[in-house]
Amino acid sequence: MTEIDLEQENKAIAREYKELLRISYQTLTEEDKKLIRKAFDVAVDAHKDQRRKSGEAYIFHPIAVAKIVASEIGLGATSIAAALMHDVVEDTDITIEDIEKMFNPKIAQIVDGLTKIAKVKTDQEISMQAENFRKMLLTLNDDVRVILIKIADRLHNMQTMESMADYKQAKIASETLYIYAPLAHRLGLYNIKTQLEDLGLKYTEPEVYQDIVSKMKETKEEQEAYIKSISDVLKNSLDEEGIDYTMKGRPKSIYSIRRKMLVQGVTFDEVYDKFALRIIYRSKPQEEKFLAWKIYSIVTDHYRPSPSRLRDWISSPKSTGYEALHITVMGPKGRWVEIQVRSERMDEIAEKGYAAHYKYKQGATEENGLDVWLNQLREALENAETNAVDFVEDFKLNLYSKEIYIFTPKGEIKSLPKGATSLDFAFSIHSEIGMHTRGTRVNGKLVPLNHVLNSGDQVEIITSQNQKPTASWLDYVTTSRARNKIKSVLNESTKKIAEDGKELLTRKLKHLKITLNETTVNELVNYFKLQTSLDLFYRVGAGLIDNQQLKDFAAQKNNTLINFFKNKIKRSPNVAPEQLHRNEIIKNYDLLVFGKEQEKLDYKLSSCCNPIPGDDVFGFITINEGIKVHRKDCPNAISLQSNYAYRIIPAKWIDSSQEEFKAILKITGMDTLGLTNELTKVISNQMHVNIQSIALSGEAGIFNGQVTVIVQNNTILKKLIDNIKKIDGIDKVTRVHKN
Repeated sequence: MTEIDLEQENKAIAREYKELLRISYQTLTEEDKKLIRKAFDVAVDAHKDQRRKSGEAYIFHPIAVAKIVASEIGLGATSIAAALMHDVVEDTDITIEDIEKMFNPKIAQIVDGLTKIAKVKTDQEISMQAENFRKMLLTLNDDVRVILIKIADRLHNMQTMESMADYKQAKIASETLYIYAPLAHRLGLYNIKTQLEDLGLKYTEPEVYQDIVSKMKETKEEQEAYIKSISDVLKNSLDEEGIDYTMKGRPKSIYSIRRKMLVQGVTFDEVYDKFALRIIYRSKPQEEKFLAWKIYSIVTDHYRPSPSRLRDWISSPKSTGYEALHITVMGPKGRWVEIQVRSERMDEIAEKGYAAHYKYKQGATEENGLDVWLNQLREALENAETNAVDFVEDFKLNLYSKEIYIFTPKGEIKSLPKGATSLDFAFSIHSEIGMHTRGTRVNGKLVPLNHVLNSGDQVEIITSQNQKPTASWLDYVTTSRARNKIKSVLNESTKKIAEDGKELLTRKLKHLKITLNETTVNELVNYFKLQTSLDLFYRVGAGLIDNQQLKDFAAQKNNTLINFFKNKIKRSPNVAPEQLHRNEIIKNYDLLVFGKEQEKLDYKLSSCCNPIPGDDVFGFITINEGIKVHRKDCPNAISLQSNYAYRIIPAKWIDSSQEEFKAILKITGMDTLGLTNELTKVISNQMHVNIQSIALSGEAGIFNGQVTVIVQNNTILKKLIDNIKKIDGIDKVTRVHKN
């Protein structure tokens, strides 16, 4: 480059720097300005020999990112300084320790977070990609400003992607739509979200993007004239009322028009509300709500509103902090038009998102304001057990989910994602309440725990100290908070049963003159063909290994001669292990496997015979519902096997001692006094059996009953049936196929 060019470039850099200070949303003190100047000097020096793909000096990029951070996101000096230096550690010899010495630990921590994100390689397969996003989301725990600056960095990269290779553009744009746009949305940065979505579309579907852009240009004049005709009418009335306001027509984003076309299956011309009218009013804090509804009444005096499309986010702000009144009215020519009403304060919060919050909170600083807001995001990040793809998908669901507003019995309001159930609501109040939920009332009516809530419902939770979560609860909840809590409790209860089992086993073996030590445990695990000692203790605690089986083990253990030979056989690799002549006592059940290869496939248990683990079963490949599993003695089995032999697939159970299944028992007998009482007592006292429903009737001395129980497997069910048969007066106990 010539000297003149360099001089021009240096002048341009100086201009950009002045602009950065001028457009800062926060008021910068002299100290702040010194801090930013120092960071600027470090960045200019560090990047002095670097150029971007477009050929311009690299330093323009960090300055542009800092400008987005300062004006569009509205953060303060700490963040502006960190944004200026966000690539310094990655690209030069300067270390995090150097930055900490030159500045302060906070700035060093933010730059470190940004460097960690940058270091992750991004052109590997999706699971690796998801892992990167997860790492990035987890930096929220350190400091949310890392993410905010990262979003600014991404926005500037998207704005300047012209000179990149096509495949890189497509990749970066997809990533933007996949994670950065939803994040910006969740952080309340609606302006940035819109830019990211539009730019994302521009590079992922260029033809579609260009098509919409050109059509919008064609209809721009006509649309503007249409919006003007409405705004002129409203202006007269607003002026008469002496309201201080500004009004602007705003085209809908290209991305949202595209989404409407896809979702509603309409053409560009059929998307009516391509423009929205925004009324921004000035008001004293105490008059904000009153004025919003006053403007609402003026608007609806002139145009008929659609009651189903009124959105009142002033009374119940979104969890991102967004407040506004959205009214959809029928304008001239039979077209729907959206009118957004918000105060200047609400408008700032909508544009700047999070940063505007603490500007309006008295005495709040950037530091503590961030903390309050951060807590809302932490929950999505609490559970590190899930795999990365699920984690990111789950996080995205929580980002994008529409919200519903639920009232507590005292009238307090809680927001939950759309689709949340009454059990989700219990966990959202407190995990202790969630875990002890016995029942729920919605609007005064008793409902099941998986009842899906609607906005405006009033929910009361009925708790009991004796209530504990069961595995089926995982099907009743949709929020990650509830799911994670239930999982951790279920794991604990497994451990608790195992602990009880260990004590029980110690006592039982003592009777058999055997000491429970590591060797015995290993022998028992092998004897019962289990995987771990936890499996062994769990099965003893759950009543799956009984006294007779332990006596058999003791007899075999005491017969040292047999043991000696057995060990000999085990050591010799060519001799097959001795086959046990009796049935394998512990069915190693956990799931169904199919075919010779024992594959794990998706399946449904058929309702005509309700199979449970331990039953002899087969799979039947249906046309619409995938594999249906039937018991071999199912009433339909013969017809299926003879007519559709080619669609039958062998199936067998492996290890489900921790699953739960439904079985229906039909009981008949003589209706003697106290029989019902005795029956319920026997079922309730049976370990690990829950009664789901019970229907008993007596007629002319004959007793008929149908009991639906939840059991873990066949062994437990057989034991239950035996115990019921022992009750005085019971004649028959049979298992019913049909519900």
